[in-house]
Amino acid sequence: MRKFLIIIFFQLYLCANALPINIDFFKCFNDIYLEKYIQEALENNHDLKQVNHKVEQYRYEISSQFSQQLPSLSVSSNYLGASPPKGDSNVFINRNSYILPFRVNYEPDFLLKNRDKTLSKKKLYQASLANEKSAYISLVSDVANTYINILLYDYLIEKQIEIVKDKELNKDFNQNKYNFGTISFIDLNDIFSELNSQKIVLERLIRQQKTNLYNFSVLIGKSAYDSENILRGKLENFEYQKEIPNKINSDLIYSRPDLIEIENMLKSAKIDVRVAKKEFLPSFNVIGFLAFDTAGGGNFFSWDSSFAYLIAGLTQDIFKGGYKIANLKIKKARYMELLEKYLQADLNAIKEINNALNLIKQDTLAQNYSKEQTDLEYKNFLASKRKLNAGTISKIDYLKNKNSLNQKYQLFAYTKANKLNDYFALYKALGGQL
Repeated sequence: MRKFLIIIFFQLYLCANALPINIDFFKCFNDIYLEKYIQEALENNHDLKQVNHKVEQYRYEISSQFSQQLPSLSVSSNYLGASPPKGDSNVFINRNSYILPFRVNYEPDFLLKNRDKTLSKKKLYQASLANEKSAYISLVSDVANTYINILLYDYLIEKQIEIVKDKELNKDFNQNKYNFGTISFIDLNDIFSELNSQKIVLERLIRQQKTNLYNFSVLIGKSAYDSENILRGKLENFEYQKEIPNKINSDLIYSRPDLIEIENMLKSAKIDVRVAKKEFLPSFNVIGFLAFDTAGGGNFFSWDSSFAYLIAGLTQDIFKGGYKIANLKIKKARYMELLEKYLQADLNAIKEINNALNLIKQDTLAQNYSKEQTDLEYKNFLASKRKLNAGTISKIDYLKNKNSLNQKYQLFAYTKANKLNDYFALYKALGGQL
């Protein structure tokens, strides 16, 4: 028996701590850090915790609304200071007495109005759960995108530093040529200008890298001061180990959390319209009252010192017709608003998925073409290196070929990062079901 209870409690613990999304997709990129940072973001991100607390609010609103369906019992403690009529021997009231009244109020839900209100709250709670899932998906997608950008700028900065160093060497070689009068002052100035341009590019890359590191630190719930301690892999090794589907099942579109959220809000609004119609009908109320007092001659909590009544009947508002009509129209307008929002979200979902699939296709082709360019440029670089060793070209020509190769490497890195970010965009567009 004890073993059985331990198993039950363990299963309940797993259910309570289960994530609303599947993050196995991010385990397939041959990187040991990405999954770790995603887990940190899910545990520490404060925006996500705000959404979690919002879900808790909706959950307790269900309990709050359900309590309206139950009878209410209240008790109060009252002091009575009375001045009875003088000379009337038939009235006996203590001048200072104590009254303890109990009051019961219950509205039988014959029209199921209160039940509908509770159902409406449940639909809003389900919508908040879907919104929470959307927040999870957006967060892990942002973490992955920013992480890829960090790897990209690591690579670009590494290559740009090589380009600047080669430009420095090229400047020195051409300075010597100018000293010997083999190039003009204008040609030398152009070389200095090109060097400064490449230094500006390097500083811009470093600036973008810092921005991405700061943003990444905040996403995983850390201070920007810790951004320099962020460990990461290499863009060259970062690659998806599985295949991206060319076609998407249409059923996946309607499993997106944003559509589920609006769908539940739409159901809640429909119930609210039904409740607004029921507000035109009279309500049935039961009121009970029992009071014990020391004003009379009986003992406290005895029937001789008590007063009780029970009232049951229908109640109908008289001067609230305009308010109820306006409330019904408001609820109907809210329902139509959410219906249009749902239809638009459906169109946007199809667009986002198709757009992500198209970008993956086009950026994959762009990466392949860039890879071919890089391979060709690398062959040219090897040929120039052999010529340099043979003494048939100058170091200046060799540096030009090397600079061209590094630029092709940078272009290839851009195309690869774009394709990887497209994968994350498709993951987000499919609601984490990739």
